[in-house]
Amino acid sequence: MRILIRTVILFICLTCLGAQAIQRYRSEVIAKNGMAATSHPLATQIAIDILKQGGTAVDAAIAANAALGFMEPMSCGIGGDLFAMVWDARTEKLYGLNASGRSPKSLTLDYFRDNGYEQIPLRGPLSLSVPGCVDGWFELHDKFGVLPMAAILQSVIAYAEEGAPVPEIIAGHWANGIKNYGDQPNFVATYGVNGAAPAKGELFRNPALARSYATIATKGRDAFYRGDIARTIDAFVREMGGFLSYDDLAAHRSEWVTPVNTSYRGYDVWELPPNGQGIAVLQMLNILERFDLRAFGFGSVDHIHAFLEAKKLVFEDRALFYADTDFSHVPIEKLISKEYAAERFKLIDMRRAGTDYQAGEISAGETIYLCTADKNGNMVSLIQSNYYGFGSALAPDGLGFVLQNRGALFTLQEGHANVYEPGKRPFHTIIPAFVTREGAPYMAFGVMGGDFQPQGQVQVLINMIDFDMDLQEAGDAPRVAHEGSSTPRDEKRAVDGGEVGLEDYFDAAVVEQLRGRGHRVQVSNGAMFYGGYQAIRYDAEHGVYIGATEIRNDGHVAGY
Repeated sequence: MRILIRTVILFICLTCLGAQAIQRYRSEVIAKNGMAATSHPLATQIAIDILKQGGTAVDAAIAANAALGFMEPMSCGIGGDLFAMVWDARTEKLYGLNASGRSPKSLTLDYFRDNGYEQIPLRGPLSLSVPGCVDGWFELHDKFGVLPMAAILQSVIAYAEEGAPVPEIIAGHWANGIKNYGDQPNFVATYGVNGAAPAKGELFRNPALARSYATIATKGRDAFYRGDIARTIDAFVREMGGFLSYDDLAAHRSEWVTPVNTSYRGYDVWELPPNGQGIAVLQMLNILERFDLRAFGFGSVDHIHAFLEAKKLVFEDRALFYADTDFSHVPIEKLISKEYAAERFKLIDMRRAGTDYQAGEISAGETIYLCTADKNGNMVSLIQSNYYGFGSALAPDGLGFVLQNRGALFTLQEGHANVYEPGKRPFHTIIPAFVTREGAPYMAFGVMGGDFQPQGQVQVLINMIDFDMDLQEAGDAPRVAHEGSSTPRDEKRAVDGGEVGLEDYFDAAVVEQLRGRGHRVQVSNGAMFYGGYQAIRYDAEHGVYIGATEIRNDGHVAGY
């Protein structure tokens, strides 16, 4: 079956795109001693160097994340948040870290109401929440790291001072950022080269970020949250008319959390609990497990229809229930139960697309994903983001990074689980994932892309488990995306069924069959965002790691 799927993928690509499509399929990368998969080749190399120096998978993940904050700044950086799962080989246990920040304590819901806001702006000072990334690094490092932080950050500091060439796809996103936010304070000075976006292959330097990294490396996490960096952020935000303060930064803390899971055809899939959207993956899998996807066949109308309807059902629950569990009761156990999935499954009509699903009755953007693995069997699944490209677009004076705009994901609807409140963590889209089998580590993986992340993770998993694809094929295979569900940010409920995006490698007859069932379908590789994928699987039989990366961006996986 796996050989057949590979043949089909290659045939479709060659038919649609000609000789260039041969590049659409890559082989998996296999190595024994360690591995890293990131969205930038140089970041992957930095992580491998850390592993070769004797660093752990966590040390390598921190180094790669810091590198991406410099080399892919529209997607991530120390102005953003972080989530991670770590498989610790010594304790044979999976650990979860929520390093997301909270809203300003001096900003209230009344402020938005009194000033006529119906939603929190996507950009600017009102969209800010505390950046949790740096504290996340140090929490991970204190528990699982061995190399000094100065050694971990040494290479990226040198790159930031001396310059690194910009890859092709990242260059395109960078140019959009300069075009859209070049009028914001310090933006071009921080991210431009001679007043313009860096071109493909051009060297980009960020000496201000190098100084911030050096300060963090030598003075620790408090240099960011209680030192000059915090004071600079406070002064800049006040000047911009915002509320994020030194006191908010000083009070920040990350939280170690217990990952939650469901079983899917013999595999245990793990996600972090809300305020993120990870349990949407578990809910979708529970519904899809009730279909015989293997019998449907990859790319068939029944396969795609079942996937879309499961997604739409789950995203209505996501819109109503997912929020910061310190402020709202989120019925996680009920939502991810097989019994609840059976109830929701009954709502799916395989003949027609659903247009008006509601959440169940229950009592009671831009991102980077990376994964690493070391010679001792430790594995890391880490995701980190500014939310929208370049976050809030606000770059504090002389620090070399922008602040995230995650606060924009709150709703202003009173009584909603995700309503804005001071000191609260907003709903989050970024979700690392992990898979175990019979209690042993199997795979660290993730798919970037805002609301697409649960959709992408589920597609990778069913590609592997139901359609027998290998790790790379599962990411290469054509993807489906659905937009238009209700969201935790908007009080309006979706009632029109939304829109479906298909990459243009699916059979034309299937597209028409989907339309015949009532789906509004766009066929285009650019119609929607189809995410970015990285994965590392542990092959226990041979004692090696197998890695895969995204063909739709500048991703790179390597081992040693």
